[in-house]
Amino acid sequence: MGQHAEILRLDLGYFVRPASETGGPQPRVEPVLAYLVRHERGTLLFDTGIGDAGPETEAHYRPRRRDLRKALAAVGAGLSDIALVVNCHLHFDHCGGNPLMPGIPVLVQAVELATARRGGYTADELVDFPGAVHEELDGEAEVWPGVWVVPTPGHTDGHQSLVVSRPDGTAVLAGQAYDFASEFGADHLARRAARDGVAQPLPAYRPWMDRLADFDPRRVYFAHDCAVWEPARDES
Repeated sequence: MGQHAEILRLDLGYFVRPASETGGPQPRVEPVLAYLVRHERGTLLFDTGIGDAGPETEAHYRPRRRDLRKALAAVGAGLSDIALVVNCHLHFDHCGGNPLMPGIPVLVQAVELATARRGGYTADELVDFPGAVHEELDGEAEVWPGVWVVPTPGHTDGHQSLVVSRPDGTAVLAGQAYDFASEFGADHLARRAARDGVAQPLPAYRPWMDRLADFDPRRVYFAHDCAVWEPARDES
């Protein structure tokens, strides 16, 4: 089933996060990454790149886009191959390529779609474009055999991640549940310390980490970090 899924990372460009948002004196250049999942049921695309959110946002983030069609061609795929789109959330840098695929179902948490449609959240034309087909989820769902959508709220209330069963262990496409692999690692260790009975005080960790741990992930991939998290070799 899903154990035979192949995951390919797509480079869809980058943007410059201003110093006012980095917590430090310098701006930071962040990649924008999407993931192609080839499965026996078809080809799934997790996130679709940077959309145009207007001149103010363009000036603020100074994005440099890589065309989704070129990124797909580099891994031997095309828009016509995509059977399903999953966006971790609907900010402009994650759903920018959605309008290129009218008629293709887009899986999204119902709360995320409702938030996007209230305005002032994202570029409206990236959500309700001509031919848009949204399949709203209310929580976790196994969308194909061995492929699960799991709610991972935090960055947004409707943020979701994708869990993919593979022969070499389960992979998690975490989107922007964390900005960096190191942040995921810190929460993973906080959870481990709590379960090991280490005395308080301990840092809190996001409660849905318990659900992700049920899948025993061997690799975790991110939307804005090229680093990949892996557990320690001797970790059970």
